[in-house]
Amino acid sequence: MSSTVEVATAFQAPKGTRDVLPPESARWEALVGLFAARARRAGYGLIVTPMFEDMGVFERVGESTDIVRKEMYDFHDKGGRHLALRPEGTASVVRAYVQHRPVTPFKTWYVAPNFRYESPQAGRYRQHHQLGAEAVGSNDADLDVEIMDLAWGVCSALGLRRVRLLLNSMGDGECRPPYRQLLLEYLERRAGELCPEHRVSYAANPLRVLDCKREECRQVTAEAPWQLDHLCGPCQAHFERVREGLDAVGIPATIELRLVRGLDYYTRTTFEFAAEALESAQNAVGGGGRYDGLAEALGGPPTPGIGFGMGIERMLLACDAEHTFPVPEDLLDAFVVDATGGRAARDLSHDLREAGLRVDRVYDARSIKAGMRVAGRSGARFALVVGEDEVVKGVVGVKPLREKGEQVEVPREALVAHLRRALEEGS
Repeated sequence: MSSTVEVATAFQAPKGTRDVLPPESARWEALVGLFAARARRAGYGLIVTPMFEDMGVFERVGESTDIVRKEMYDFHDKGGRHLALRPEGTASVVRAYVQHRPVTPFKTWYVAPNFRYESPQAGRYRQHHQLGAEAVGSNDADLDVEIMDLAWGVCSALGLRRVRLLLNSMGDGECRPPYRQLLLEYLERRAGELCPEHRVSYAANPLRVLDCKREECRQVTAEAPWQLDHLCGPCQAHFERVREGLDAVGIPATIELRLVRGLDYYTRTTFEFAAEALESAQNAVGGGGRYDGLAEALGGPPTPGIGFGMGIERMLLACDAEHTFPVPEDLLDAFVVDATGGRAARDLSHDLREAGLRVDRVYDARSIKAGMRVAGRSGARFALVVGEDEVVKGVVGVKPLREKGEQVEVPREALVAHLRRALEEGS
């Protein structure tokens, strides 16, 4: 008689996703904190929107784009509603503005996962994470400068020195349609020379051909007309004000005529941050632009807006390439080693945490020797040792873990003050 033993499947994260574990996740936490602090200084408040929206929210931002046509995760729920996981951040923020009508300018920042069914790339997964900021309710060109200044400041604060700001204008409802027709006529004359994809799809969205990275399209569009040469008077004035503002705040910008971005809602200012330390094909760490018609497309009144998104994974890759913004070292202030059964560690850890210190402890009734090994691996600045002798005396042994130093006995009631003083002296 034989028996079959079933072996449980060892599940893994789905293709195009990844787990971020400590201590690497501490770098994510630090990046989000840095971004939040800079955004708050400019008057931007946190917004949290649903991970999924009505499919129509995203259809209105780019029906002719690959993001909407090919890459969205969409589904029907049990009530028959057609929904989609968020592929980008701006549409949800503007939908929230249209729904709630807050006072303008409505200035918000967010951190959120986005979902796109595409081949995973370096720093771009099927679930990737963005930091972003949006300002809705003003068409002032100085707001464009403020948005780019915020993103540029984040890059600088991370220690990135090899990032370029690429800048363009896509015109507006007055000057873009005639330019689009001019470009379409040009492409029609040379359609047979385009890459296989755009040879059949250029008419649906001719501007996307300008952004194509394939050599055939690059050669054809080298002599194409450019939007920047066909701006109307107001768009030209807006663009000049943006350039003047960037110069005034000390942000160098490179005009990139091919920069049209990947969604249909952009008007006037478009921009991208390129990390030159990464491979050129995958070096965009962030970007955005103005979207003066998006609120109206989502059922609201005509309301201008501008914003940007920065990919967390791609930003950290750029930091790695420039050897900056490492994983924070000071994850713990102290680690409690208790050889008396664990009650001392439980109570001491609680008290120190309530005092604002970062503290972990040993578990499973380990010996002092085994507990010190765990403390050494924890990255803490100090080990706090509690044995039977320390309990009797009412003291705690404090031993430096990162530099030379003898263990000293500190009265239990003086421990917080002692640690704070020692941490300040060593910082």
